Amino acid sequence: MKEIVIINGPNLNRLGKREPEIYGSETLDDLEKQLRDHANGREIELDFFQSNSEGEIIDRIAEASDQGVSGMIINPGAFTHTSIALYDALAGAGLPCVEVHLSNIYRRESFRQKSFTAAACDGVISGLGFYGYIAAFDYLLSGSARRSR
Repeated sequence: MKEIVIINGPNLNRLGKREPEIYGSETLDDLEKQLRDHANGREIELDFFQSNSEGEIIDRIAEASDQGVSGMIINPGAFTHTSIALYDALAGAGLPCVEVHLSNIYRRESFRQKSFTAAACDGVISGLGFYGYIAAFDYLLSGSARRSR
């Protein structure tokens, strides 16, 4: 059975409450349900992880690599724009990975338009809300996914 790890970074546990005009009114639990519904009937195990701590996210990426999971979907939140350590963890994991952002980071503040982590991922999906996670999931199952660096 294939396993995909979905990692959500800082403040994503506040979805539905935090800036709903940007991130919408749905919650992280709603996202998990949508992805589980989308995966239903496929031989896929989904493992959801959220942390506001950079170190915990780095540890989960290393665990996923050591477990040999099939791929990762990551929304690093604000760490996208600040964390070389997170880039290093993703690059060293050797797993297919898609970076996802709910909002279009290129239509936001200039400091949000640079992603340190994107270069360690197969691709980036930005601005499609929860559908971005569905698209990332479908990509990882498509057979087109490649091993990251």
